[in-house]
Amino acid sequence: MPNLNKLRTALSGGRGGDPAGGAPLSSLTRLRITLTVFFALDGFLFAGWVVRIPAIKQQTGASASDLGLALLGVSAGAVVTMMFTGRMCRRFGSHPVTVVSSVLLALSIALPARTHSALTLGLVLLVFGAAYGSLNVSMNSAAVDLVAAMRRPVMSSFHAAFSLGGMAGAGLGGLVAGGLSPSAHLLALTGVGLLVTALAGPSLLRHTVPTAPGPGPAPGLAPDSAPAKDGAERKSAPSRLDRRTRRLVVLFGVIALCTAYGEGALADWGALHLAQDLDAGAGLAAAGYSLFALAMTVGRLSGTALLERLGQTRTLVAGGAVAALGMLLGALAPTTWLALLGFAVTGLGLANIFPVAVARAGALAGPSGVAAASTLGYGGMLLGPPAIGFLADWFSLPVALTTVALLAGAAALIAYSARNVSAPEPAPAARAGALTEGAPEAVTEARADVPADATARTAHQEG
Repeated sequence: MPNLNKLRTALSGGRGGDPAGGAPLSSLTRLRITLTVFFALDGFLFAGWVVRIPAIKQQTGASASDLGLALLGVSAGAVVTMMFTGRMCRRFGSHPVTVVSSVLLALSIALPARTHSALTLGLVLLVFGAAYGSLNVSMNSAAVDLVAAMRRPVMSSFHAAFSLGGMAGAGLGGLVAGGLSPSAHLLALTGVGLLVTALAGPSLLRHTVPTAPGPGPAPGLAPDSAPAKDGAERKSAPSRLDRRTRRLVVLFGVIALCTAYGEGALADWGALHLAQDLDAGAGLAAAGYSLFALAMTVGRLSGTALLERLGQTRTLVAGGAVAALGMLLGALAPTTWLALLGFAVTGLGLANIFPVAVARAGALAGPSGVAAASTLGYGGMLLGPPAIGFLADWFSLPVALTTVALLAGAAALIAYSARNVSAPEPAPAARAGALTEGAPEAVTEARADVPADATARTAHQEG
């Protein structure tokens, strides 16, 4: 937020813009900065809501299972909205839909603090979830177009911005949780959201949707929070998938689901676990999600180096195993500080599983595989809140949170079982075209057990 004045200068093409001097590159760079602001704002607002869940639970008098059903409204609203946001983007453009969705998200975040029953909370969370889902699909659609135009795998940087925004939102929420009511806090977030949208929105609306310079697949097409834009499938993607490929896409979608389940569980129940089971203060409880978001950010920023060193399958297996151990510690630790350590370890483990799983699905089936795996992944966020709530009522919240470890371990086992899966061998002409256009990522996807740098060298030798 402190750099918004510099951002506005850069976006307007004045001093502080891209030093490269080329108009197309400068325009793409400014668009990338603007989209990064929206991703960070999305994470900031969502985390601000998450850290106030314990206070709103107390305000509404909801039981754990009632709260779980109410929280289902966020995921339900998001998933339902995703079904038609792609059509809206095709009709009106992804940039206008992003701006409108950002305004709606900022306005709706103030609603939960006005409720006094689990039923009304669930209803307003449907509205909040709808705005959240619409923003995620539209800004990811805009990011996919930008990645294709830049021909650089920069998608992970947008999701790192989301994580950074979440960390900042949770950290600020922890600071004000002890002295500011949920109503005042969330209303202040409405003001922040509207202000940032007013500053960055006009720039996004001025930019037209960029077009890719060539027909090849865009590198790095592995969005972490939404399916690929409807109708944006590349010509190289198969129109019909054989049964084996569909099963493999579903398999990687299940891996994504296991990851999203863990992220949703910690977002919705982590602060409550620290406050209710370990007697942490409001500020320290809110810091749990901030620490988790920080670990996710570090993991995502180092994801490229990790993939180059370990390869995709080893990254998935190691991530699932680390997340399982971290969540067992976070759920069952007897002290707050050990639980916080467990949350951080869980964030490091989960950080790269979703994008890698979606990338593997995309290597097998193109953009349609990316969309299918991403949609399945959101099923984890849909199932997580009520499942944790019911298990917390039947057993306890710590026991319920161990299901995150169970699913993370399952993701590691599934990834290991798919270690020999590879994308269909491209035709020689297609392979040569991919190599000459400088997209080694497309070749890297085909060999999951080989580190990316070694795979690229081998591909060039074979070409």
